[in-house]
Amino acid sequence: MILKFLEVNVSLSKSSRQHFTQGCQAALPIAIGYLPIAITFGILAKAVGIDPALICLMSLVIYAGASQFIAINLLALGTGSSEIILTTFILNLRHFLMSATLSQKLDKTVTSPWRALLAFGITDETFSVASFQKELSLDKAFLLGLNTLSYLAWSSGTALGVFFGAIIPDILQNSMGIALYAMFIGLLIPQMKKYRPALIVALLAMGLNTLYTILPFSAGLSSGWGIIISTIASAALGAMFYAKESNQWT
Repeated sequence: MILKFLEVNVSLSKSSRQHFTQGCQAALPIAIGYLPIAITFGILAKAVGIDPALICLMSLVIYAGASQFIAINLLALGTGSSEIILTTFILNLRHFLMSATLSQKLDKTVTSPWRALLAFGITDETFSVASFQKELSLDKAFLLGLNTLSYLAWSSGTALGVFFGAIIPDILQNSMGIALYAMFIGLLIPQMKKYRPALIVALLAMGLNTLYTILPFSAGLSSGWGIIISTIASAALGAMFYAKESNQWT
C-alpha cells in the first residue's frame, strides 16, 4: 500500500538485484548487532506496561533505537507526551543531515519517492556503511538491501523480545545492552584502518569528550552534552581539514 502510494517501482534488474544482495551482505553485522538490542527493547517496553502491539508498532514506524529507549524511559517516569515528542525530535535531528548527505551520493535519476523510501531506513549504522562506499554514486538497490535487512532485524528482534523475552535468563538480558557498543566499534575499526581521516576524527572526538569531562564549566551539565559537543566539533573539523574530493576520502 505504501509503495503503491509513493509510486515506487521496486522491480529490479539483474544488476540491481546483485547490488541489493551486496547491500544485504553489508548489513549482516548491523543485523546481528540489532537483534539483541531490539530484543532488549521489547523486554523493557513490555516491563513498562506498553501494549505488545504498540511496542511492535514503535519499531515498525519509528525505527530509531535511541529514541525508542528514551521514550519508554520517559513513559516509565510519567513524562507528558509533548515532552517525549520534543525530546525524541531533537534527538533525531541528525537524521536530516544523514539523509541529506546520502541523497547527494545517489544518482540524480533517482526519483523523490525512492529517496523518501530510502531515507526512512537510514540509521546511524546504515549511514556509516553507506557513506564509506567507494563508488562515486551510491546505488539505490545497494542502499535498499542495506536498509531492508537492518529494518527486518530490528522489527523482528522487538517482536521476539515482546513475546519470548520472559524465557531469557536475567543475566543474559542484562548483558544484551553491550551489543550496541560492540556494533559501533565493529563498524568503526575497519574504517579507521582504511582511512586515516576517519582515525583522526575518531581520536579527536574521544579527546574532546575527555576534555569536556574535566573542564569546570561542564560540572552542571549532563555527560550527554559532552557527546553531542565533541561529535559536532570533531565532525566539523574533519570536514574542514579533510574535505572530500569526488565524494571519496582522500
